[in-house]
Amino acid sequence: MKGRGAVSNRCGRFERETREAVDDGWDLDDSDLPPLRTTVTVERPKTIIARNDSPDIGFDRSINPYKGCEHGCVYCYARPSHAYMGLSPGLDFESRLFAKPDAAKLLERELSKPGYRPATIALGANTDPYQPIERRHRITRAVLEVLARFNHPVAITTKSTLVCRDIDILAPMAAKGLAAVGVSICTLDGRVARALEPRAPRPEKRLAAIAKLAAAGIPVSVMVAPMIPVLTDSQMERVLERAAAAGAVGAAYILLRLPWELKALFEEWLNAHAPDMAEHVLNQVRDSRSGALYVADFGTRMTGTGERAKLLAQRFERACARFGLNQERATRFELVTSLFRPPPRAGDQLTLL
Repeated sequence: MKGRGAVSNRCGRFERETREAVDDGWDLDDSDLPPLRTTVTVERPKTIIARNDSPDIGFDRSINPYKGCEHGCVYCYARPSHAYMGLSPGLDFESRLFAKPDAAKLLERELSKPGYRPATIALGANTDPYQPIERRHRITRAVLEVLARFNHPVAITTKSTLVCRDIDILAPMAAKGLAAVGVSICTLDGRVARALEPRAPRPEKRLAAIAKLAAAGIPVSVMVAPMIPVLTDSQMERVLERAAAAGAVGAAYILLRLPWELKALFEEWLNAHAPDMAEHVLNQVRDSRSGALYVADFGTRMTGTGERAKLLAQRFERACARFGLNQERATRFELVTSLFRPPPRAGDQLTLL
């Protein structure tokens, strides 16, 4: 389907019934069917900061202004989260979205609590905070405005050039050591990127965004993710080189992750877009995951196991050393917390300091 990543709308793992498309022999022309439109539903949660205690993640709290992601990246490890709402991790994930317009108000309330202790908040740890609907809803920008007022550190992960819109907020925060941005680029091949990430900006535009952020004094990392065996992993060094030349100071990579329904969705995509190499790609994934398509063990789920995974890690380390990446401390999560101060509100008693 043009402009969409997933090939089907497979049922989620919690559904009691499953649907399977079959050829009924009528051979009807579907060209006159209406296009799949994106819908946005308002969600009103009671809290906005999500917390985790995962030992292999560099942050313990995050904010996701949106559920689902219109970028439509077929490999997105967040797709299975749509199953919790009775929706498909396939086409539903990229077309039936949820927005949290009260995010900034909830964040201000949580940061103002007397017992709150600051630590870097990851913005976009699950779905992209700068996906296309952010242009209209502006929830991410409202969240940043709150964080700036509180002098609270934030690390952003995105593959959208829309992040440059908020340089007026991020640059002053970065000058205080309060902000950093990670830009995701898994390949420089525009044709492959268009199929993998149909509604995300082209890789060249993301490199331009890195340059613009870096020029504004914002520390930028390049996220070479995901590394898909055979399909994108050969591009690792070139992505790192181009990102460093654009001004990135840090880098990270993640091996392709295929939790839950994503295994079948990615296999469908391979058979539709790269049928000649589908089995080879899947076999190389298994070779990097102890014979399975995915193993969720802490410590290895991001990088895999086996000789192929080990070689990928060595290539990454050598390339980073060659291009001067990860040499500075202020990459993504080592940000300042000592400046955190809840701003005074109308009616608050003034301090004697």
